[in-house]
Amino acid sequence: METIEWKDFEKIELRVGRIMTVEVFTEARIPAYILEVDFGEDIGIKKSSAQITDLYKPDSLVGKLVVGVINFPPKQIGPHMSECLITGFHNRDGAVALCIPDMDVPPGAKLC
Repeated sequence: METIEWKDFEKIELRVGRIMTVEVFTEARIPAYILEVDFGEDIGIKKSSAQITDLYKPDSLVGKLVVGVINFPPKQIGPHMSECLITGFHNRDGAVALCIPDMDVPPGAKLC
């Protein structure tokens, strides 16, 4: 494991967002959803492709708080442009479990 400096970590904008919409990413090679995530008034809504279909149904995601990296450059994924990275962890079966706050915090709040 590579050690990083504190200043490297400070560059990463990890923010809380609320999932507003979810649609099945029908063109994806690996099953995924297209999410619209509201990161608050200062940042706004960003789109992301998320391979989380194993553990989550679209209806269960709307309104859920998630943690996203918002300062990566946009990335073209098939016909969609992903504007942020929604974070998660692989479980023992390889499915992605979302990284979520365990209490209500406002969209846009920065990880500290």
